[in-house]
Amino acid sequence: MPIHSALLAAIAAPALAALLLTGCGGPKTLTLPEEPVARAATCGVVATAAARGATADIKAPLPIAAEGHILHYALLAATADKSFSSETAGAVVQRMRSLEPEITAGKWQDLVPACRAAFPDAEKRDAVLPAAKLDAQLGCSALAQFTATALEPAKAQYGAQLGDYRRLRARLSDKMGPALRVRAGSAPGAERRAEGEAMAKIVRAGSPIAILAACTARFG
Repeated sequence: MPIHSALLAAIAAPALAALLLTGCGGPKTLTLPEEPVARAATCGVVATAAARGATADIKAPLPIAAEGHILHYALLAATADKSFSSETAGAVVQRMRSLEPEITAGKWQDLVPACRAAFPDAEKRDAVLPAAKLDAQLGCSALAQFTATALEPAKAQYGAQLGDYRRLRARLSDKMGPALRVRAGSAPGAERRAEGEAMAKIVRAGSPIAILAACTARFG
């Protein structure tokens, strides 16, 4: 998934720019786009601005939970059809990059309620894994891989957590192989489709970092 290395580049600067630009006169009123990719990208930029605004040092790395919250918008858009689309995730990230200047120069704070309404799953505080063991294993494995790769450019800040996610992925791959083969059968791409469907379920279960903590507690 080549978009991952660009993800942190897309979300590292927006809120810093927002905080610097809101002091300039005449920020314009913004509206939340209807188009799904633009809507998710807009809310990702807004979430970044809000997270940076809540820190004492706007140049310091964000907590990993905040990074996960920002990442959640791309994940939600990428699983809207009940499977996972890396192309959609990449499109959200790229749109974040292009929308960031306009959003952070405008009244981005006014979009916070609209984003909460548009993406209620991004506001969940509890992390409840799927009841079916294989669904939980598949979802945890896919989310661990995605998050570890997405945050790799910031491994200096989050290296310990990323290492935990990769180890979780490896442990789950060893455990779930036989059950996955029984469910998916031998059709080409069946295992990948099963993982994509499980990813869609777990993305809606809570914020990625909280979900991965629950995954580690259950399967680690």
